[in-house]
Amino acid sequence: MRRPSSVSVSIVIIATFYLVAILAGFVAPYGFANEDREHTNCPPMRLHIIDSDGRWSWRPFVYEYAEIPGDLERYQEDRSRKYSIQFLTPGSKYKFVGVIPTQTHLFGVQSPGRLYLFGTDEYGRDQFSRFVYGGQVSLLVGTLATAISLTIGLAVGSLCGVFGGWIDVVTMRFTELFMVLPWLYLLLAVRAILPLRTSGSATLIILMSVLALVGWAKPARLFRGVILSAQELDFVIAASAMGGSRWYVMRRHVLPQTRTILLIQAALLIPQFITAEVTLSFLGLGVSEPNASWGAVISPLARYESIATHWWLVLPVCAVVPLFFSYHEVTSSLQTSDQTTMM
Repeated sequence: MRRPSSVSVSIVIIATFYLVAILAGFVAPYGFANEDREHTNCPPMRLHIIDSDGRWSWRPFVYEYAEIPGDLERYQEDRSRKYSIQFLTPGSKYKFVGVIPTQTHLFGVQSPGRLYLFGTDEYGRDQFSRFVYGGQVSLLVGTLATAISLTIGLAVGSLCGVFGGWIDVVTMRFTELFMVLPWLYLLLAVRAILPLRTSGSATLIILMSVLALVGWAKPARLFRGVILSAQELDFVIAASAMGGSRWYVMRRHVLPQTRTILLIQAALLIPQFITAEVTLSFLGLGVSEPNASWGAVISPLARYESIATHWWLVLPVCAVVPLFFSYHEVTSSLQTSDQTTMM
């Protein structure tokens, strides 16, 4: 039996992140804004299969966390209150894939028990649920901003590659201007002049537009180079000599040559744009409270005391690391494949 390759595993990991984001309401035990003021800054609850009397349980369970008397925001397990983890359990209301109203969640515990896998923040909100919901915003912004950037880059690169001349010269000089600018500072400057307090949908549009604005230049130059090279291929020259129109040859023979570069750039830009969204939200220039994005979830880490006393606030950062490694693995594989094809 063949072992799955690292690329296959990476693709599965990426697909899992997107699937969880799409089904966020179903996967998350609680809403992203639900507060539990009795468990503020509560550490992650430990899963057990052996109770305090030494008896085994086939179903994992957690104990209720109770605040230590006289010790603010320090908790201990109450061994007299045990709650088994249940699947397909009722909980807070949400819309399945944003359409179907329901209360069924993938897992949870029976009320009044609580299940905090990543602990809670200063408002008593479940960090795991906020991380899952945050994936909807961060992944959506990163993916759509990449799609917009690559569309603009492909259009500009095609225009320069096909027409050349002064159009190519002027456009490439303009492109080089965007490439030499430090994109992070440009991103912060553009976002800073826009309204800070906006609705959720407006914030997403603003973030995607700002990211696309700074991300199209490099793909445009790459696409231009590929298109110029493709027009020198024998079968492309033959298609033109046999009477094929410029746009027919472009659509049928030239643009397909950009497919690998398109995939490589997508695998590179998506994690970069996700990082950019996380940075903006972390600095308070992106998604605002109480909405969740990965940047908003880790924003408490900006305060040293949060890191020093509440280590579990780092868990969302650790949880997203496999996604970035997976994109890196896919990118490396595509680049290797492209180099092999060219040899």
